Amino acid sequence: MSQTGLRPTGCEDPAFARLLAESHLRTVGTKLVDVESTAADAAHWLYHEAPFGLLAHERGSDPVFRYANRTAQRAFGYDWSEFDGLRSQLSAATPDRAERAHLLDEVTRNGYFSGYRGLRISKSGAQFWIENTTVWNVIDEHGELRGQAATFTSVTPA
Repeated sequence: MSQTGLRPTGCEDPAFARLLAESHLRTVGTKLVDVESTAADAAHWLYHEAPFGLLAHERGSDPVFRYANRTAQRAFGYDWSEFDGLRSQLSAATPDRAERAHLLDEVTRNGYFSGYRGLRISKSGAQFWIENTTVWNVIDEHGELRGQAATFTSVTPA
């Protein structure tokens, strides 16, 4: 992971999991990982077992995803290799891209937003709602913005 980027070395990168968990606690004020564990165990749990979808994209005007846990992969229909590098705006249905951009602008200004519900589109073209979503700025221990991440707890067909 570069000093300014947001890119894990793999789906179970302990340093990346620690960055997500610590930035969530600092920004949102709640724990992302409920288990007391090592960074490696937390990375495994977030990727394979977390009961919520977890996505992260790098910063920039047209950011790309750099992380999606198994729950998010199932919802969107992409595997790890397809998610890594996917333009994040392509996850939103075309009519909702302006709403998604507004949400990300709000997160940039305020640090995070909770309670979001947004229409998304899967690899197959099926539309679905992600609900109970929290989006936050991923900020490292030096205060540097590295990207944005989101959790969602439910998916409903559109």
